[in-house]
Amino acid sequence: MKLVLHAGVHFTEEDRLMKCLLRNADDFAKHGTVVPGHTRYRGILRETLNAMVSAPPSEMARDVLMDAILDDTKASRVILSDANFFRTPKTAFQQGIFYPAAPVRMMRMAQVFEQDEVEIFIGLRNPATLLPILYAKSDAKDAAAFWGGRDPRDVLWSDTINLLREAVPDVPITIWCNEDTPLIWAHIIRQMAGLEDSDKIIGGFDLLSSIMSAEGMKRFRAYLRDHPVMTEHQKRRAIAAFLDKYAVDDAVEEELDMPGWTEDLVEDMTQTYDEDIATIAAMPGVRVLMA
Repeated sequence: MKLVLHAGVHFTEEDRLMKCLLRNADDFAKHGTVVPGHTRYRGILRETLNAMVSAPPSEMARDVLMDAILDDTKASRVILSDANFFRTPKTAFQQGIFYPAAPVRMMRMAQVFEQDEVEIFIGLRNPATLLPILYAKSDAKDAAAFWGGRDPRDVLWSDTINLLREAVPDVPITIWCNEDTPLIWAHIIRQMAGLEDSDKIIGGFDLLSSIMSAEGMKRFRAYLRDHPVMTEHQKRRAIAAFLDKYAVDDAVEEELDMPGWTEDLVEDMTQTYDEDIATIAAMPGVRVLMA
């Protein structure tokens, strides 16, 4: 079985993505893809993985989890989503590292589901906009515990992804940038479900409608009706053009509240983030969904 795990990260439209997947659950089921409600698996999966701190999983662990997840439903592909799978927001960033618990967590996950094909999907976000949020929610308000002596410019997603690759080298990882999500939302959903870009889905413009004015969405849908045959790339170019004109400012602008940070620092961090994504894209076993 193909087991797709969407593991956040936090504050990257993770809840909206899960809702979109659930809206398509009936149609996905026709292709053998099951999207179970999170109450079926999040609790029991965490308990199972936490118990592995002191003992290996029982031989029945995988079957017990699958029974809970599928509830007698037949499937060839299962999509699980939990932004807290690696850590909660309070402990998502420690000692200058994003999600330090992720490698061990995935090793345990791969051990439980060793007979299945496990794949990770993760939406990343510019550290310059994410770190202020995580700092506000962190248990470690002490700068030393939070930053671990690192300069904000030196915080890299590639550190975490590289540790994941080392921990579970046989588990493919799919990455995208949260900043690109409005342009590739439908593509992300289809990739998780194992569909072609030409396959119809419900809610392909859910995220777009939340950041574009009603007038803009009306004109955009009219444009799509007038151009029924477009490639995925052409659609993304059209979305970018309409967003440039009709984006709701309050929905796309972000206020950064971090003591001592300057515009120059944020600009440096953003440039580093762009370069880091290129580094991640070159890693074996990792693909990056681009806008």
